[in-house]
Amino acid sequence: MMKKPRPKTLKVTKVHPLSPNMLRISFYSEELKAFPSDSVGGYIKFLFNEHGGTDITGLSEDNRPKLRTYTIRSLNVESGEMDVDFVTHITEDKLCGFGARWANSAKEGDMISIMGPGTLQDVDTSKDWFFFNADMTSLPALAVKLKLLPSDAKGYAVIQLEDSADEQTLEAPEGIRLIWTTDSLSKTSENLDWLTGLPFVWCACEFDEMRALRRYFRNEKEIPRQDIYISSYWKRGVAEDGHKVIKKQDHEEFESN
Repeated sequence: MMKKPRPKTLKVTKVHPLSPNMLRISFYSEELKAFPSDSVGGYIKFLFNEHGGTDITGLSEDNRPKLRTYTIRSLNVESGEMDVDFVTHITEDKLCGFGARWANSAKEGDMISIMGPGTLQDVDTSKDWFFFNADMTSLPALAVKLKLLPSDAKGYAVIQLEDSADEQTLEAPEGIRLIWTTDSLSKTSENLDWLTGLPFVWCACEFDEMRALRRYFRNEKEIPRQDIYISSYWKRGVAEDGHKVIKKQDHEEFESN
């Protein structure tokens, strides 16, 4: 019988504001030294109790930790150090955001448990061009994807921000046009000129925006399933636990049509 994965404990070593609505938190753990070196851009799950605290001692099968998923922004396995970026803007419909609330109050020396790492689908770099769509929750993953593209890659990366001051400096090939917007992600993307050749499409964002982008790319542009990664990272007004249920149901309905 396979052993159940065991939570790993991390220590906060630095909290660095990146923009008005995003923080970068640095962590240290000896257990990070055992992570695969290609984990950057993959995901980990932070563990919280039912009150949003990080003390998960005494939890059981009937009272499991609440999981909140985040992207590994950078990782040094030799030193056991890792950076994770957190969106910290909490609107009224995100008051259940355990991760954002914790990040807002995190300080050096704080401890927190994680599970992972997990991997995300790779970008098919053999395609003629690329069309990326992200909001702030997927900006860390997008940043890693762009950095790994071939130097001659071309296409678009559309990023929806909470505030124009949240714009960051990203490392990307010259041929990738970075488009920062505070408007609708899907509408901004649909208004761009369609390039020639076969694209690879990558979308990660809020649930309703994801559905609009999926209609556009899969139905209107008829992008084959193997040439698109599309996922909702959150749903407005719903905690991650509820979003997972809605996301699964939506996927099943879409695939059955």
